[in-house]
Amino acid sequence: MGKARTLMSCSACGQQVGQWVGRCPGCGAWGTVELRGPGTATVPVALQTLRHEAGGEPRASTGIPGIDRVLGGGLVPATVALLAGEPGIGKSTLLLQLVANLSAAGLPCLLASGEESRDQVALRARRLGIPGDRVAFASGRELGPLMDAARAERPFLLAVDSIQSLRDTAAGQVPGGPAQVRGCTDALVGLAKTEGIAVILAGHVTKDGDVAGPRTLEHAVDVVLTFDGEPRSGLRMLSGGKNRFGAEGEVAWFEMGSDGLHEIDPRAMLRTGEGEPGSATALPRLGRRALAVEVQALVVPTDGPARRQATGLEQGRFQLVAAVLDRAGRIPLARAELFGATSGGVRIDDPACDLALAAALASAASGVPPPSRSAFVGELGLTGRIHPGAGMGGRLAAATAAGLTTVFCAGEPGPMPDGLRAVPVGHVAEALEWAGFGAHSRAKRDRVA
Repeated sequence: MGKARTLMSCSACGQQVGQWVGRCPGCGAWGTVELRGPGTATVPVALQTLRHEAGGEPRASTGIPGIDRVLGGGLVPATVALLAGEPGIGKSTLLLQLVANLSAAGLPCLLASGEESRDQVALRARRLGIPGDRVAFASGRELGPLMDAARAERPFLLAVDSIQSLRDTAAGQVPGGPAQVRGCTDALVGLAKTEGIAVILAGHVTKDGDVAGPRTLEHAVDVVLTFDGEPRSGLRMLSGGKNRFGAEGEVAWFEMGSDGLHEIDPRAMLRTGEGEPGSATALPRLGRRALAVEVQALVVPTDGPARRQATGLEQGRFQLVAAVLDRAGRIPLARAELFGATSGGVRIDDPACDLALAAALASAASGVPPPSRSAFVGELGLTGRIHPGAGMGGRLAAATAAGLTTVFCAGEPGPMPDGLRAVPVGHVAEALEWAGFGAHSRAKRDRVA
């Protein structure tokens, strides 16, 4: 026979809690939480009687407009967010700046770190110019003391850095293992929902891009934030995935400096090459925004094994585009070493950038630069046919903002902004005629032969 569980509920709104609290986490009323006996039926409550009936769910600004936009307008109380990123990318710095901003706005916060001591966090705060009295620190090594400290302090935000360093001593597993990570996360989710405390969990990713194993925590949290970028570059990108309180796919851009992270307009950093062989302009969608990004390629003939190396591009996609160019575009790339990269350290995984990569490779192979002030949009099929990219309106707007005048794309993209014209292309050979590899150039070479 299972053990009977005693629950308490609020007499005003019906919110259930596992232990007595003075203030109801559901409606905020004081002294309304009462004991309920085991087996008592749950009392249904109408939605309009829940908390914040008049103005909807309140949101707190983080002090950084880009992060507020990614979160859907600000941080909602009792939210559990996962901040995932590679080690050393800047998660600890971002959390420290968030805690400092919210504390300065009058919202008490608690920073729990299991990876750094209090003195180490204080040194980081001093380097960032953050007054030490803005940050309340607690050890984040053991789950029990951390939960007790959070219940005693009742902060608006509890930032845990990181979830892999936290352990439940009663569980017995090794800290950082999937069982420990899931157990500690479940306890913190319960804390957030019963006490009304927002929780942000920093999590390291594996080589496959997952947090402590295949999708261990994404189902348990409300918001999944991904923080990435090129570690050797100052450019960082915060993107929103799952979000129960806002739209998915929003992106914020930052530059890492000696004094911390600063939000930037990426158009100020992502300059496009002009008049250079091996350089073409792509219009990728990064989240919900489109940008003009320079794609670079280098083609080096070789007599030995040919290497294929890509930075900022998907390796598999890079090899596929090169193979299609060699076969369908009749561009001799099989016996050449190929290198591809993007400007500014930005990573591109948009299939609609295939045509821009093909243009960069063709330009590098021929030594002919692409047409002046042009961009390329289209997904490349295995037969060389070009398929249109989604969201052309945003891409065309990005082309106009970058000062471009011509866009090579599949079919008619629709209404064009002033000063911008579209060149419809259906096949990669047709799109690369300017490089000497198009259909007319090939026919001329065949007649000469």
